[in-house]
Amino acid sequence: MFRGVSSLNLDTKGRIGVPKKYRQEIDDASSGQMIVTIDPNEKCLLLYTLPEWEIIERKLSKLSSMKKQTRRLQRLLIGHATDVDMDRQGRVLLPPPLRNFAGMDKPVVMVGMGNKFELWDETHWNEKRDIWIEEDGSDEDEPDEEVLSLSI
Repeated sequence: MFRGVSSLNLDTKGRIGVPKKYRQEIDDASSGQMIVTIDPNEKCLLLYTLPEWEIIERKLSKLSSMKKQTRRLQRLLIGHATDVDMDRQGRVLLPPPLRNFAGMDKPVVMVGMGNKFELWDETHWNEKRDIWIEEDGSDEDEPDEEVLSLSI
């Protein structure tokens, strides 16, 4: 289970160092094999262990590509999915096209989201986080029953 926000630096080769607290779990789950892809709704990247990604990929592949929204999601998620490996120093190389998509500069943020990580340019993350905190939700649809049942 991945959770928490970590501030990282992108090195000159485009690598990030995965925080030590996650390395063993990643290694146990996938021998360091991971998949990075774009988030279809935000300017960030999604980083999955290989077994977690394979679950998502199977579900996406089973959906009918006759629907425009489904095809869009398949193209964006599967089409941009790139195999990456965590090296012995715990670094992951993020491909230039994906870094460019997310507008990543040297400082980046890794956000644990349970079964995956989100990778953000630090400035963009801070801006979005502040907007989310200030939102009162009045311009959005009512939360669904699952959200309403949470007690936090």
